[in-house]
Amino acid sequence: MEENKGFENLNVWQKAHSFVLNVYKYTKAYPKDELFGLTSQYRRAAVSIAANIAEGYGKKGINDKLRFYNIAEGSINECRYYVILSKDLGYVNAIESLTLYSELIVVQKLLSSYSKSLVRNTTTNY
Repeated sequence: MEENKGFENLNVWQKAHSFVLNVYKYTKAYPKDELFGLTSQYRRAAVSIAANIAEGYGKKGINDKLRFYNIAEGSINECRYYVILSKDLGYVNAIESLTLYSELIVVQKLLSSYSKSLVRNTTTNY
């Protein structure tokens, strides 16, 4: 079996990166007085998802990998709240909100499956 060439080949990272790009696209239209508030926090949390997946991928030990994936999971939940808040504040419409929320659920499910497969493969190799 050919080894993965990098985190960029992980489907979960690709979906997380796509989410980040959408967050940047939508938050461009947020009010300017949110630049150092919600806009900044939302972008930081979104980037944290993809960045922690990438960083965890590069770790050698399973516990280190899972720690970074757990941090990414926390950032997913943080972004879920920002999606809800953005809709409630009227910064995104219902369709945009549903799009972002759906993307997050996909990333969350992929990350959970990926983490479980790593644990399963690690325990079966011993």
